[in-house]
Amino acid sequence: MKCPFCGYPDSKVVDSRSTISASAIRRRRECLKCQKRFTTYETVEKAPMMVIKKDGRREPFDRNKLLAGLMKACQKRPISAGALEEIASNVERELRGELDREIESSAIGEAVLRQLKNIDKVAYVRFASVYKEFQDIETFIREIEELHNR
Repeated sequence: MKCPFCGYPDSKVVDSRSTISASAIRRRRECLKCQKRFTTYETVEKAPMMVIKKDGRREPFDRNKLLAGLMKACQKRPISAGALEEIASNVERELRGELDREIESSAIGEAVLRQLKNIDKVAYVRFASVYKEFQDIETFIREIEELHNR
């Protein structure tokens, strides 16, 4: 593994452990030249998954895009970066568990909403407002009332 600090091509593994979701292995490494430490993650290479957008276009599933949407919904909320990573992992695992190479964007949105509902109601409503394309205040009110009554 190439050192991100000095570029030296060799390092040694100092510590190794599973991530919380057990979907990756976290490795602490030490550069054999500059002795600085850095973290790498080892994951299983997965078959590409395509997302079918509302307009019919297809694009590769992008975990970073999922995380960006989660970060926007959870901005200024008491939700850690680790929790967001966990949500993204849960959603991706759920989608890949369906064994379908093509997944509708609506399935991604619904999976995210199921996760957010259990963590933060404000983040849920923020995400729902974009995902469900709320057009007016009445739609917001209806969604909040449904969430409150559940």
